[in-house]
Amino acid sequence: MSTEDFIVTIDVGTSQVRVIIAEINSDGTTHIVGIGTAATQGMKKGAIVNIDHAVQSIQRAIEHAERMVGIEISEVYVGVSGNHVSLQQSHGVVAISNEDREIGLPDVERVLQAAKVIALPPERRIIEVIPKQFIVDGLKDIRDPNGMIGVRLEVEAIIVTGAKTMIHNLLRCVEKASVQVAGIVFLPLAVSELCLSEDEKNLGCVMVDMGGGTTSLTIFEQGHLAGTAVIPIGGEYITHDIAFGLRTQSELAEQIKVKHGCASKENATKNETFTVEMIGSSKEMTISQMELAQIIEPRISEMFQLIKQQVKTMGFLEEPAGGYVLTGGVMSTSHILHVAQKQLGSAVRIATPENIGIQDPSYTGGISMLHYLQKTGRIQTQATMLEDSRTKKSRGFSPLQRVKTWLSEFI
Repeated sequence: MSTEDFIVTIDVGTSQVRVIIAEINSDGTTHIVGIGTAATQGMKKGAIVNIDHAVQSIQRAIEHAERMVGIEISEVYVGVSGNHVSLQQSHGVVAISNEDREIGLPDVERVLQAAKVIALPPERRIIEVIPKQFIVDGLKDIRDPNGMIGVRLEVEAIIVTGAKTMIHNLLRCVEKASVQVAGIVFLPLAVSELCLSEDEKNLGCVMVDMGGGTTSLTIFEQGHLAGTAVIPIGGEYITHDIAFGLRTQSELAEQIKVKHGCASKENATKNETFTVEMIGSSKEMTISQMELAQIIEPRISEMFQLIKQQVKTMGFLEEPAGGYVLTGGVMSTSHILHVAQKQLGSAVRIATPENIGIQDPSYTGGISMLHYLQKTGRIQTQATMLEDSRTKKSRGFSPLQRVKTWLSEFI
């Protein structure tokens, strides 16, 4: 089977690199056929600090996924996030030059390109353009102007930008792992599109993606992306507390957290016990899950308080009407929802990928990229490529056919 029949996403996190391979069906939908993971080295708090180590981690994850499927990966889509990302409001205007004044997809593409013309420092680059509304001859709140009649088309959009250095370092690591970068995806937006309902976004909500070294916040108000932030906290802090409290190695502390960890002292049990080899001693200590929870719960409670504080600092409601939606690897911790509900004081739920064969929240990032690429029309099958070729000959703007799908998802 040709590698053109597959699409690959890669989520380079502080603690884990996750690769997902999906097969593209004839109708443009996808289904996951392989995954690959590797412990991340060369990253700290979401930033690459050692290129060679990061490349090796990416290579291991890619090779793991390749062995599962039996193909050689040639190109990948890369998730981008971090505290270097910022949002900027923009406005684009174009004149409709068609004789019949009917707005077409080329006009929509032109106005979106016009919105990209902003004062941008040389160290920044545009990651994404998200339309909020279109305006036709002064008529506002238009979701899709295609087919309407007018002489002036405007768009109010959100421009997502990132630091060139941070993005280029990440892409350089991926390319040095012997694969090409097919494109980049703004990860918090993709996760939100997968995990949030329209009602939650309209009411106003906070999407929380808690990983190993960082926690990403994505805030929606009145249906639109309103803010993003990254807090340098994550599951590694819990691991560190366990290692310190039990006087054991970090690697063993991580294994203990995954296997026996419970976020709530109320729900932990004394009956579940395990032995711990202490540093500097040949003796082993027997610990109960209850004792372990006494280490874990204070740290997790503090992390949720920091999240709430960050939301307030950004100028948003601490208890949004749409609540908090949680995902990420830390959400696999037993009874963490109980603690989150106590600390956040609002409607809280954990979002996990559904109906795709992977129920682990740590894979939400990679899966959300697949969902995003499919919804925005960036995945093409051999059949759609042939149709695009025919359309191009007859109409001259085949790539713009995907704009309509994109509009329906993000306006």
